[in-house]
Amino acid sequence: MGVWDKEYHHWLMKAEPDVYPIEQWKKDKVTFWDGVRNYTARNFMRDKMKKGDGMFFYYSGAKPSGIVGVGEIVKTGYPDHTAFDPKDVHFDEKSDRSKPTWYMVDVKYVKSAKHILALDFLKKVPGLKNMALFKYSRLSVQPVTEAEWKIINRLMDSQE
Repeated sequence: MGVWDKEYHHWLMKAEPDVYPIEQWKKDKVTFWDGVRNYTARNFMRDKMKKGDGMFFYYSGAKPSGIVGVGEIVKTGYPDHTAFDPKDVHFDEKSDRSKPTWYMVDVKYVKSAKHILALDFLKKVPGLKNMALFKYSRLSVQPVTEAEWKIINRLMDSQE
């Protein structure tokens, strides 16, 4: 059984702050997480994420990159409708409605971090050295272990 075959209940999901800022998610309360075009990330959303799973919202492409909030999966994987819309930036002409290639989930906003938990900071935290974030830096949706989830939530709760 490989690392990708384990059962996970927590996730880290990346977005660029200029594409979908956490302030917008806070207003929206619930949103669909669309546009994922990586098969491993798609498989996590399609096959592994469960309603009630927790997720960290991570700013990628930011200076600094890092965790900015917490959410919850409220709808399990379903076909990503943006793949079928030629006017959408996530359009995939090879995607077939009868056998969808790409999936998304719905996520509910729970809370914002008082300060970004920057990647450089997270790399120095005891207990996080094996985090998928450090090994698979380009993967936009990735699992978080129970221990990592607890450590990061404690860090968020202790922010001043």
